[in-house]
Amino acid sequence: MRGKSPHGYRVFVVFFINLTVSYSKPKQPAQKTIIPKVPDKTIRDNIRQSVFSIPYPLLWLALAVLVVYFPAFFMKFTELDDAIFIRDFQAYNEDINNLFTSFQRGLFDAVKDPYYRPLFQDSIILNYQFSGQNIMSYHVVNVMLHMISVLLLYKLFRKLAIKELPAFILCLVFAVHPVLSQAVAWIPGRNDTLLAIFILSFFLFSIGYTTSGKLKSLLSSELFLLLAFFTKETAVFAAPAAFILLVVVLKNKWSGRRNLFQYGMWAGCFLIWFFARSQATIQSSGIATARAFKDFIHRLPVIIQYTGKIFLPFNLSVFPIQEDTVYYYGILSIILLAVLIILYKERNMRVILGGFAIFLLFLMPALLVPLRLNEQTFEHRLYLPMIGILLILSQTALLHNKLSPKNLFIGSMALCILLAGINFKHQQNFSDPLTFWTSAAETSPNSAYANMMLAARLDKAQFERSCALFRKAYRLNPKEKYLNFYIGDMLQKKDSVSASEKFLLAEKNSSGYYQCDFLLARVAMEKKDFQGAIEYLKNYLKTDTKNGPANNNLLLLYIDTHQPENAKNQIKHMQQLNMEVPAQLRGQLGMY
Repeated sequence: MRGKSPHGYRVFVVFFINLTVSYSKPKQPAQKTIIPKVPDKTIRDNIRQSVFSIPYPLLWLALAVLVVYFPAFFMKFTELDDAIFIRDFQAYNEDINNLFTSFQRGLFDAVKDPYYRPLFQDSIILNYQFSGQNIMSYHVVNVMLHMISVLLLYKLFRKLAIKELPAFILCLVFAVHPVLSQAVAWIPGRNDTLLAIFILSFFLFSIGYTTSGKLKSLLSSELFLLLAFFTKETAVFAAPAAFILLVVVLKNKWSGRRNLFQYGMWAGCFLIWFFARSQATIQSSGIATARAFKDFIHRLPVIIQYTGKIFLPFNLSVFPIQEDTVYYYGILSIILLAVLIILYKERNMRVILGGFAIFLLFLMPALLVPLRLNEQTFEHRLYLPMIGILLILSQTALLHNKLSPKNLFIGSMALCILLAGINFKHQQNFSDPLTFWTSAAETSPNSAYANMMLAARLDKAQFERSCALFRKAYRLNPKEKYLNFYIGDMLQKKDSVSASEKFLLAEKNSSGYYQCDFLLARVAMEKKDFQGAIEYLKNYLKTDTKNGPANNNLLLLYIDTHQPENAKNQIKHMQQLNMEVPAQLRGQLGMY
């Protein structure tokens, strides 16, 4: 009972405290010893912390990332954007000067694109300079970026006064959690890991400046904030999140001189990014519209779905859509989180509120994406919001209970092994295009795009099943981008060339997909419209200049329509591209 003379280990602790004090202070005249009344729980916690420690925590976290994501090194393309950035953009990636051009254009298209992500684009260029199109190197970089994020997160949690063991456990969960595997195993997912590195560094230096007032910390924090802005638009929520950490979680005065100075610097970084973005040749994202507000309301329930995937990651998808994602995991997860918070009586509500705010802030971009841009609820978008959830968990009974630190550590390792196993299994869905799109169609059966892309992968091996999937996709959404092209291509393979025309023209009018021109040239040939076929092929070759069949067909059309000068120019063009031109054709034009 409290107030009585201490016994056993309490006597030892008090003796140790007095002994430490006696060696650290000048000796005073002998006085009556007063035994402090130290609460049992405080002594017990201090003893536990002193006897249990994790040696080299950063090393173990790094090894955990390598072990869990080692299979990712050997994965191929998924054919979801990665092939565009690496294979289709080969000419762009070869020119090192495009490191600057990336700041002046859109991501997928120089002028017809709302996405502005220059540093992601530059990371692909730099990757290409070292390894060309070798896909393994891109996967290695992705894993290394995730590793850096995990280590920075541990540093941040320690800065936020989270003790070593809870900080280690939370970061290990972050390192192996399967809901984040898309950000690591999928090449374009590096946008989120890069962003996390810059934002976490920004947080660390902002806290450092508030504590020390050093100019170096201030300048470093603003540099990393600026880098975050040029990585992904989500960075607009980084400064508000930093404010929450500094003022709500760490209890700094919001109107303190150092904080006020930082606010001004944050605003300056935003203005630099906003000006650069406004000068780039990109389209409006359409966020500030009445339709976008309706889309936002429609997406709000996604918060429940995302929460479920964090706590009960059993319904993950490589290509998730809201319609095919269940809510009961999310509802159960919210109840579970509430119970864990309630059970820990000494919880820090400031940290809990700060965690909820950071979770919602970084999730906001996923809610603001207009449905016309994409309807997917990609899991890589949870990479930064997950930090907020981990902050909340630091103040729950999950990490603060009657278990000894050793048993808590063992139990946490068991949980992380389970998460790593789920991750390992889910990760395999990113291994190659057929596996990826098979998983996408199975987990999102109402996605027209997923069904279409799987059908395209099955085109040669299982043609009839491919046709059935194309028809299903058309029933789901006849306006799905590229779908009318695939329908037209399918009809031509079934020798229904004339029937394909309306689908190809619909695709050409909606998306301008250049491949339509090649197939429309065949339609024109079928209709004996030879000049029309020539125009389609010329237009097609503006994009795919080295396509052999297109160049040969154009040459033959020039010859058949008695256009010798155009035919000669075409032969010269083909020779410049090191293409073989039959001697018979050259002979007809006197070009021996």
